[in-house]
Amino acid sequence: MNRVRIGVVGCGAVAQVQHLPNLKHLHREFEVSIVCDLSHGAAEAAAKRFHIPKFVTNYTELLDSDVDAVLLCHGDPKTEVALAAFEAGKHVFIEKPVCFSLQEIDAMVNAQQKAGTVAQAGYMKVHDPAFQLAKQEVDKMENYRFVQINHLHPNNSLHLSQFDVQRFDDVASEALSPARSAREAARKDAIGDVPPQVERAFYLLSGSMIHDIYSLRVMVGSPSEVISAEVWAEGGGVNIVFAYPNGARCVATWVDLPDLWDFKETLEIYGREKRVLVAYPTGFSRGILSEVTIQGIDSDGTTYRKNPAIEWESAFVRELRHFHACITEGVTCYTPLESARKDIELIINIVKCYANRSAVKCD
Repeated sequence: MNRVRIGVVGCGAVAQVQHLPNLKHLHREFEVSIVCDLSHGAAEAAAKRFHIPKFVTNYTELLDSDVDAVLLCHGDPKTEVALAAFEAGKHVFIEKPVCFSLQEIDAMVNAQQKAGTVAQAGYMKVHDPAFQLAKQEVDKMENYRFVQINHLHPNNSLHLSQFDVQRFDDVASEALSPARSAREAARKDAIGDVPPQVERAFYLLSGSMIHDIYSLRVMVGSPSEVISAEVWAEGGGVNIVFAYPNGARCVATWVDLPDLWDFKETLEIYGREKRVLVAYPTGFSRGILSEVTIQGIDSDGTTYRKNPAIEWESAFVRELRHFHACITEGVTCYTPLESARKDIELIINIVKCYANRSAVKCD
């Protein structure tokens, strides 16, 4: 098997809890030769902990090394590093959110096409064995009539406390200014000047509810219209109603419940004769499987309920295996950057719907 030399930019929580342990597990597929973080302490600690030979604090040094691919899981926005990586001829895996504006994603897609390399969005939910099993069931439905999403989100610190996440406070404030300015510029390009609660909702849509948005698109396709959108709790609650070309409706809800331990994220698809439900654990967990419930009526008229056994391999591991196959075998990417554009556009349309208090047609 061809090993891919990979460098990781960003040594924070998702790298320490998921990506670096999983890359170490996939030692036959990947060789992690270098890591990078603005924090010298974080980069050094990650290199030591995961036995990585080199660490740097400037991403250009990583791109100048002999890596074939880079995994971007640093703070947002990731656009500058992604564009530089494509210019350097690297394959690129970009953790969500890929970016915030259509201008950013168009620049990334153009750079990737010019480079001719693989570009994969870090949309791990659709690689989940439970999601893929559920999609097989949904694809066999004659038609779906109603979809419901519930995403009840505790503070991530409640779950991160279960892991040995090392944090450092050694980055000067002025070193973070370019990223803050770029983030603000991208937000303005996307949605303009909006009240603080709408800005907060925009970022939670982009950073957390994005999992529900892309999963919904892959499961049943893109909506034809954002019928309504509500933002409350100072931007900590969002409720959306989507319309679909077949007349179906989707009600999607995200709520911040910071002091509640239990995480709940479900995707439910209802047809005339079948219901399929997927329930996910928090992304900051290891070894906890998603669940699928299938309900219906069989040919004998008997009502049934099934909870199929789910394969143990995690969605995070599967998406890395897929990235490797795209690079070494030419497999078509399941979550290309072009698809991420649809999700960014939908988030912008949700904000427009709320701001203008009127439905927004989707292309």
